[in-house]
Amino acid sequence: MRRCLSRAGSRRRNERAGRFLTGSTLGHVVRMTATGALGITFVFVVDAANLLWVSQLGDRQLVAAIGFAYAVQFFSVSIAVGLMIAATAVVSRSIGAGDRDKARRQAGAAVVIAACTLAVVSALIVLFRQQLVGWAGAEGETARLAARYLAISIPSLVPMSAALVMSGTLRADGYGAKAMYVTLLAGVVLLIIDPFLIYYSGWGLDGVAVGLVLFRFALLALAVRFAIIEMNLIDRPRLSTLRNIGAPFVAVAIPAIATQMSTPVGNYLLTRVMAPYGDDAVAAWAVVGRLTVVVFGGIFALSGAIGGIFGQNFGAGQMERVRSTYRDALVFCLIYTLVAWGLFVLLVPYIIAAFDLSGQGADVLNAFAVIGVGGFIFFGALFVSNAAFNNLGKPGRSTLVNWTKDGVLSLPAALWFAGIFGAAGVIYGQAAAGIVVGAVSATWGWFYVKGLRPVDAVALDPAAPAPYPNPDRHRSR
Repeated sequence: MRRCLSRAGSRRRNERAGRFLTGSTLGHVVRMTATGALGITFVFVVDAANLLWVSQLGDRQLVAAIGFAYAVQFFSVSIAVGLMIAATAVVSRSIGAGDRDKARRQAGAAVVIAACTLAVVSALIVLFRQQLVGWAGAEGETARLAARYLAISIPSLVPMSAALVMSGTLRADGYGAKAMYVTLLAGVVLLIIDPFLIYYSGWGLDGVAVGLVLFRFALLALAVRFAIIEMNLIDRPRLSTLRNIGAPFVAVAIPAIATQMSTPVGNYLLTRVMAPYGDDAVAAWAVVGRLTVVVFGGIFALSGAIGGIFGQNFGAGQMERVRSTYRDALVFCLIYTLVAWGLFVLLVPYIIAAFDLSGQGADVLNAFAVIGVGGFIFFGALFVSNAAFNNLGKPGRSTLVNWTKDGVLSLPAALWFAGIFGAAGVIYGQAAAGIVVGAVSATWGWFYVKGLRPVDAVALDPAAPAPYPNPDRHRSR
């Protein structure tokens, strides 16, 4: 009886402290990544289908306009993702330390901060949208279409940012399946309405933009349903919490946003390198952008999925589990990429035919299949180290390595390879930069994680309560 009561007490303490503090770390990595990947991959499959439907209208300028608009919109989406990363890091550490009330207050404050930040960003993008698409390399009618697409779709980033923070809170507490439902069900909404908006209403490109707006409001509604109404993970925002969360949130948010911004900057610069090769090449570049997130939904989900695992175990002072999480994530990334690479090489002729690509456009997609996809072994390793740095007290390191890749190496590498191979060289340059930086960052991250001690978690947040001990620790001796 005493042993049963002891085990029940241990389970209750562990449930209060966090779901990731016991059990196989590989199991947690696979489960959280799988649920995240299903949701995000489905959304991007629908997004790629929209691009396919637009391409069937027979106007290559429409596809190119989406590519230019995507290069601009990528900036604002990256800010929202950076705020979600900060919220996940702060909330998961509080959960790991056993202070759920504090975690709920922090989540509510993070929602307010994210929505207000994206309101300002959205207003600036709408105001300067014509200049932004022009700087990306768009001209004439293509530039006008891209600017119109941004004017319709950009304001919906405000509800999307709030939804992302709520979804990140679900992952921080181990509810990966419910976070998946948010994106999966919203993607179903987009899948149903887009054909009507694009074809039957005759709206074309405007229909794609309107569908994106409705999708983002569906994200918000579903996030409220699961994170607030059902799971009660988010408290009503309070002014005192907004003040108290400031330092730890900003300490992660600013470098996380700076880190996320490196990718759209790199994409923006590479779009400019691709633009002189014509609308065919830019259209293929847009297809590559959509297919990247479809094929590698699991890798993109991996970074967000393991953040909560890192954060909870770090907050609880269980550094050996932090190290095993890092190792397991790298193994998952390697296996996933090798499988995806093989499948993509087999399917690339059919993809080229489906999107009606030829000439430089076909060359770009072939280069992505042969070289670009394989480079994701190292891109994925970079994402794993990013998650470790962001959630374990060194977010500035993520900023450094990502800007080295996207702001320092990608452009000269793309220009050099493009001078040799044409439009396909942009893909080669992007892959080369990712391979170099990914290898360095993964090694740096491992040595940092290997040297962590429980005192590091206390030093990061001295006001946090003493972490719960691992209830399984005494059994493993």
